[in-house]
Amino acid sequence: MELIQPGIGLGFWMLLSFSLLIFLLAKFAWKPIVKMLKDREDAIDEALNAAEKAREEIKDLHGKNEELLRQAREERDDILMEARKMKDKIIEEATQKASEEGQRMLENAKQSIHFEKMQAITELKNEVASLSTEIAEQILKHELSDKKRSQDIIAEMVDKIKLN
Repeated sequence: MELIQPGIGLGFWMLLSFSLLIFLLAKFAWKPIVKMLKDREDAIDEALNAAEKAREEIKDLHGKNEELLRQAREERDDILMEARKMKDKIIEEATQKASEEGQRMLENAKQSIHFEKMQAITELKNEVASLSTEIAEQILKHELSDKKRSQDIIAEMVDKIKLN
């Protein structure tokens, strides 16, 4: 039963040693421990505040990034649209220039053909006139030797001229 109920001397020494331990801890260890705990609590609070600030900054940066991406996409779309317009304009101008050049070349070719045709016709007329003159001279030389025959030919020519 002694184990269950300790003696008064043992209780006294236990109380005295516990009180001495509490006094020593309070005198030398309590303030540094409390200060260290307070510093640790402050450091944890600062870290939590810094983490919250970082989270807000990340959130703001994410929003800014989204805005920058949206603006970059809009600028890209504008640049692409402008490039397409320029491409279409250049193609249209090139097509128009090619059409105009083709039309000009066609007109030049038509004029050239017309001039060559007119020149050929003129040469042909001159040749025909020359040949007709020679033939007429030859015929007239044969035909005009006879006076009656020449009067008949002149009358026939006058009749033909009146009909035309």
